Amino acid sequence: MPDASKINCKRVVLGGILGGVVWNLWSIIINMAFLAKRYATAQAAGEFLKEPRYPGFVVWYMLLLIVLAIGLAWLYAASRATLGAGPLSALKVGLVVGLIGSVPFNFAESAWAPISRFFPLGWTLEGLGGCILATLFAGWYYRES
Repeated sequence: MPDASKINCKRVVLGGILGGVVWNLWSIIINMAFLAKRYATAQAAGEFLKEPRYPGFVVWYMLLLIVLAIGLAWLYAASRATLGAGPLSALKVGLVVGLIGSVPFNFAESAWAPISRFFPLGWTLEGLGGCILATLFAGWYYRES
C-alpha cells in the first residue's frame, strides 16, 4: 500500500491542472451542445440575465474548476493508502464528490426554480461528469515521489 505521508504535491498540482482542463472541456461540451439554445430562450424570457453579474465570469469559472480539480487530485492521492492506486479508486473519489456536490442543489433547483428542468440536469451532468473525469485524469498523471 502507498504511504499517504508521501504525497507528491507537485504531481497533485500538475495532475489537478490536467484534470481541470478536462473538466473545463466537459463543461464547454455540456453548456454549448446541451444548454446553449436553452440559455438563449431563458434569457429572452427574462428567466436568466443576459450578462453575468461578475466581470470575467467565464475566466473565473474556468479557474475555479481547475482549483477544484486540484482538490480532487489531492483527495485521490490521499485515498490511495486505503482504496489503492488506480482508475477504480479515482472513479470512486470522483463519483462520491460529484454526487455530493451536484445532486442535492440541482435536484432542489429542478423542483422549485421556474426554469426548464434541463438546466439542473445539465448542471448535474457537468458537475458529476466533471468530477469523475478530472479525478480520472489527475489519477492517471499522479505518481508518488
